[in-house]
Amino acid sequence: MATILLAGVDLFFRGKLEASLPGHRFTTVDGVDQPDLVVADISRIDPNEVADAFPETPILGFSNHTDTSGLRRAHEAGFDQVVVKSALVERAPQLVEALIA
Repeated sequence: MATILLAGVDLFFRGKLEASLPGHRFTTVDGVDQPDLVVADISRIDPNEVADAFPETPILGFSNHTDTSGLRRAHEAGFDQVVVKSALVERAPQLVEALIA
């Protein structure tokens, strides 16, 4: 079971992630413990701030396929994986497992 910090993720999409990733613990606030993974909606947060706040934690960023500048900014910030939102919905278990393994 991994602790996954959600940055900028709305409640509707959080529900989708929780349904596709049973057994993981989700949080939206910085806790005492370091998360095992950060999942960030790069259309709602600054990728550089997230990367700076969690330099030792794998970061999975997502956005709409039309947000090419956001996807590029996340790559440049050093996110470990950046995908379009639809790919995250389809492959969340595989993407998360690869990053927390």
